[in-house]
Amino acid sequence: MQQADELIKLSDPGEVGRAQHNRADRVSVIISNVFAWVFPILMLAIVSQVFLRAAGMNQAWLDDLQWWLYGSSALIAIGYAVTTNSHVRVDIFHENFSEAKKTRIEIFALAWLFLPFIILAFDITIPYALQSIRNDEGSSSPNGLHNLWILKAFMVAAFLFVAYATWSAYLRFLAKLAEPTLWRQMLYAFPSTMFVINLVVYYGIWWSLRLTTPAEVTDREIGRHPIFGEFEIGVEEVKWTILITLILTIALIGLARLMDRSSSRSGT
Repeated sequence: MQQADELIKLSDPGEVGRAQHNRADRVSVIISNVFAWVFPILMLAIVSQVFLRAAGMNQAWLDDLQWWLYGSSALIAIGYAVTTNSHVRVDIFHENFSEAKKTRIEIFALAWLFLPFIILAFDITIPYALQSIRNDEGSSSPNGLHNLWILKAFMVAAFLFVAYATWSAYLRFLAKLAEPTLWRQMLYAFPSTMFVINLVVYYGIWWSLRLTTPAEVTDREIGRHPIFGEFEIGVEEVKWTILITLILTIALIGLARLMDRSSSRSGT
């Protein structure tokens, strides 16, 4: 039985722990399995370029294609690794912990450490992709693959996929400790919840100002509005948007808790 499990881990990690996967986990695995077919194409592109270069017929577009294929598939593979727990990890201590302790560690790692980073990466790559689209960015080589903005826009979508896969894995572990009600989801993933709400607050305020401000006012000037400034608490400087986010996050978690109580009472 153990040999069969090891064989499954090598041949199809997506089948490991399938009985515990939720529907979102399976969607992540299916999407990842589709993108896995990119790797044979990547190998073919690499081998073809080696032979063509040796024959004196170097193709710049094949070099670019390799980066396109590898970049897109590697980003999707992150979500697959999170879902299947097939990423590199150090289990010297972890493997001897109780199941409850392992679950708490997974929740902390996913929702407090990894997911906030993915949300931040998603936010950073949006203007990066938009700038590339505006400039109709292409290859630095005349014979290369142009429309490079497609790959950079795909990065934004890929980080969304990784966030989706991470959240579904987080919910799976949370369900082992308690019923994953909305308020628990938000509370146990507090940093991730704050990051998302902060994005909504920041861009909501920014676009409200943009739409109500004369056209001659530049985007940079809008970004210098006092609401985006800071205030002092002792020796620390805190942004107004962060304070609004913190208050709103606590309020939304409290509201979700009250709604859960109300539904529980009405159910009984």
